[in-house]
Amino acid sequence: MPSAEIERLIKSAIPDAQVELTALVNDDDHWAATVVSERFRGLTRVKQHQLVNAAFGDRLGGELHALQLTTRAPESV
Repeated sequence: MPSAEIERLIKSAIPDAQVELTALVNDDDHWAATVVSERFRGLTRVKQHQLVNAAFGDRLGGELHALQLTTRAPESV
């Protein structure tokens, strides 16, 4: 799955998300993503990851084989 599609899917589920993607292998199949969203504030890391994973439906583990996630709320100023 190309990076633009991954970002589109995440932002369609979490509109305020800031998404940074890094290819783990040069095959469009293994990615690391850092996702920052106000929506994550107060949620456990597991809940944050569940929100991101839900954006992919049944495509995660198939069309997108691996997605290593780092999630957090924006830093307060």
